[in-house]
Amino acid sequence: MSDRSRLALIAGLAAGSLLWLGAAAGNSPEIPHSAYRWTDDDPRFGGISAIELGPAGRGFIALTDRGDWLHGTIRRDDTGAIAGVAIAGIQALKGPDGGPLPPKQRDSEGLALLPRGGFVVSFEGIARVWRYPAPHGPAHPLPRHPDFAQMGINSALEALAIGPDGTLYTIPERSGAADRPFPVYRFRKGVWDRDLSIPRDGAFLPVAADFGPDGRLYVLERSFTPWRGFLGFASRLRSFALMGDALTDARPEMQSPPGRHDNLEGLSVWRDAQGRIVASMVSDDNFIRFQRTEIVEYRLGAATAD
Repeated sequence: MSDRSRLALIAGLAAGSLLWLGAAAGNSPEIPHSAYRWTDDDPRFGGISAIELGPAGRGFIALTDRGDWLHGTIRRDDTGAIAGVAIAGIQALKGPDGGPLPPKQRDSEGLALLPRGGFVVSFEGIARVWRYPAPHGPAHPLPRHPDFAQMGINSALEALAIGPDGTLYTIPERSGAADRPFPVYRFRKGVWDRDLSIPRDGAFLPVAADFGPDGRLYVLERSFTPWRGFLGFASRLRSFALMGDALTDARPEMQSPPGRHDNLEGLSVWRDAQGRIVASMVSDDNFIRFQRTEIVEYRLGAATAD
């Protein structure tokens, strides 16, 4: 998030009062299985914009919107709910020359893990996608689609996912008009196309994406909504089937009322030991002290038979 947008958000929150009023959580039948308040004393901690969980939800890699990546482990209780998070390290992303990123190039938003190690990052300030074959090494910039140069500073490539075949998919936060579908940019065989799109529905904007173990594309969306005299973040998760050059069979997976969660921006979809699909989402506190970093998890389906 840009500094200008962060100041606007602070003003909106101050005018609207607290985000996390418990009363805002009373009307939805969808309750998260796990909701963990994540804190750390490291001054670099905060602004978590993306997360990927490892097998059984025990390890993680996350990304901040100030160009840092962090990794560590997750401790769970007997129900599978998060009981603790331990950070093993926080390091700055590097540029193509192996040096630090200039301040105006640090707005990292989307994260996708490469199947053979390393990861890919999408950026918002200057819209681009960079590959990191070695997380500690220099970036390998991907070609830029011509549309990327026209995207706004705070409305560019928020969501990033990698398909089962290694194809990359990225979605900007805004489509350019309230009645225009969100374009989905696809990178395969060294070329971007924009043959895919997802329908725009209401005030929700895409902020994260991930392919689940069922092969569906899950898209996390967010709105910042006036509600009963307050302002609060509402979140929605939809999933789509990928059929050639179309995303079809849109399914609503969850929707939270304003204020139940903070600013959910990162998504990882995985299967637990009982065969249930779990959506883990992390909030971006924008480095604002009266927001909070939290990891919330929803179980999306029944356990599969052994």
